[in-house]
Amino acid sequence: MTRVRENKAMPAMTPDKDSPRILIVRIGAMGDVLHALPAVAALRVQLSAAHIGWAIEPRWASLLTAQTQQGSPLVDRIHHVPVQAWKAKPLSMATARSILALRRELRAEQYDIAVDLQGTIRSSFVGKLAGAKIFTGSTNPRETPARIFYTQKIALQQPHVVEQACEILGAAVGLPLVPATPVLAQDAAAEAWCNGVLAALPDSARIVVLSAGGGWGAKRWPSERFGALAAALTKNGCKVFVAAASVEDDLAHRVVESSAGTAQNIVCDLPQLTALLRRASLCIAGDTGPLHLAAAVGTPVVGIYGPTDPARNGPYTPHKSMLRSPQSTTDHSRHSAPEAGLLSITVQDVINSAMGLLQP
Repeated sequence: MTRVRENKAMPAMTPDKDSPRILIVRIGAMGDVLHALPAVAALRVQLSAAHIGWAIEPRWASLLTAQTQQGSPLVDRIHHVPVQAWKAKPLSMATARSILALRRELRAEQYDIAVDLQGTIRSSFVGKLAGAKIFTGSTNPRETPARIFYTQKIALQQPHVVEQACEILGAAVGLPLVPATPVLAQDAAAEAWCNGVLAALPDSARIVVLSAGGGWGAKRWPSERFGALAAALTKNGCKVFVAAASVEDDLAHRVVESSAGTAQNIVCDLPQLTALLRRASLCIAGDTGPLHLAAAVGTPVVGIYGPTDPARNGPYTPHKSMLRSPQSTTDHSRHSAPEAGLLSITVQDVINSAMGLLQP
């Protein structure tokens, strides 16, 4: 039986001399991957010779082209974990073959350490596939059964998930880690696309990007309010874009309709959204990936929060205004209706925050 160690880290490694092989497991989603990047950036600065792999859903893999402030790549190897395909056909031979292929791929890298920064049954299973001697995760992961595979469990002390990732990863390698700011890569094709979108706007245009989505209904501020917000911002001289994942994005369409035509729906993939947010003056959204992406590229953000706590998983940036009602209580239950505290946040509340950040 494997003996579980509580909060016992490896002996400290000597930066720039030791070269451990480390697997990061953070499969998704966008905001969570972005919250894990500062810890890995800090690791790369401390252990520049380390071989760092990352297991991730293919749709988020472009985020891993990020670099440190010194220009070093964060990740040496990306392992695609096709979760959506597995979920669609969980008992199929194709899924079994895919899992076995991933296992072979991970074991071929001979990782010394695996680190679960997600804390789910799925992520701990993927980490276990690597066969690393040391597998580190939280004492209290998001899904309790994930603990069964960990050989090293870390009791978290810090409030924010970015800092918690540093705690877990730092304990795994025996080094104190402080979040470092990653630099997201620029995609040439996406930048050219963005140039075309913005070509008709004056250089002085204040671009605001709205995102009405969220992982589940309780986190979603009503699309009609986003529409009213867009109309008000337009009156204040802003150009408002509504980010849409596809032409069928119903939430984005409802925001544009509610804006009386003042907002523009814009369908973009992840590199294109990154390019657009990099040019924006402000992003306004609930607790969803685009909000964290905007923060990661240095764009000011207004976060509209309800059942999730921004003190734990809000944008990790000083350039922000977080709105959350005292009525809100932290609850990750996936209710379909907007949470009552979230609904108490008015359009005027958001306008006031937005205009405060837009002031020169």
